Amino acid sequence: MELQLGDVQTTALIPLAVKANETLRKNARISDPKAVEIIKALNIDTEQYDKFMSHEGVIARTIMLGRQLEEIIKKTPDAVIINVGAGFDDRFSRVDNGRIAWFDLDLPDSIVARRKAFEDRDRVTMIAGSALEDDWCPEVAAALAGRNVKPVFLAEGLFMYFTLDQIRTFLEILKNNFPDGGILIAEQNSKLMQKNEKHHDTVKNTNAHFMSGTDSGQEIADLTDGVRLVEEHSFNEEMRKYSIRAKLFATLLPKMNDRWATFEWG
Repeated sequence: MELQLGDVQTTALIPLAVKANETLRKNARISDPKAVEIIKALNIDTEQYDKFMSHEGVIARTIMLGRQLEEIIKKTPDAVIINVGAGFDDRFSRVDNGRIAWFDLDLPDSIVARRKAFEDRDRVTMIAGSALEDDWCPEVAAALAGRNVKPVFLAEGLFMYFTLDQIRTFLEILKNNFPDGGILIAEQNSKLMQKNEKHHDTVKNTNAHFMSGTDSGQEIADLTDGVRLVEEHSFNEEMRKYSIRAKLFATLLPKMNDRWATFEWG
């Protein structure tokens, strides 16, 4: 599999490597056979993309988001879910109930690479587009017709590569194109992490840069009228369950880790 990705899109190899390596462990906390398949096909050395803290962070966010999505799907079996900046993520396979409609949205070069790894599937649509433009919105709106549900947007590993102005643009696109309301579950980068990006154990091995950080998801909600912060949870909540090192990190640097924040509008 030939792979050509831009600087930011290359960071998609970090969660891919982590999920593949975790899946191969004896007591794996997640299972992602597709990640294993892709890593083998790419024949890349995962060492630079899979360091301890990144590994534990990716596993924590994967488990936490999976748990939240399963709750949403249980309440809304016909949910329409849009994975923004999808990379090589295969979350659909882990949460599919046989009824949901799923969209994987990413930049054109990422979708080209993704199409080499993923075949077309029922109820899954890959869209080449930018989160900062709204040309992809009509296709999602069409899927919402007749389902009587509000769309659920996922932004995993995305906001840290956007400036706050770009995040505002994205929020306004969601509000303007889906005025009846929706849910956004977005990973939040910390200001401390942005300031110390050169020390990040895996992103420092790419050419990507953190463009923003917040101390609270409320700072995101305040970017535009009508968006409400519902809840926010640090990855530390999950990470500290599995190792003394992660527990120490959570205790000594509680604001350094990323968080999941859930927003609503409408």
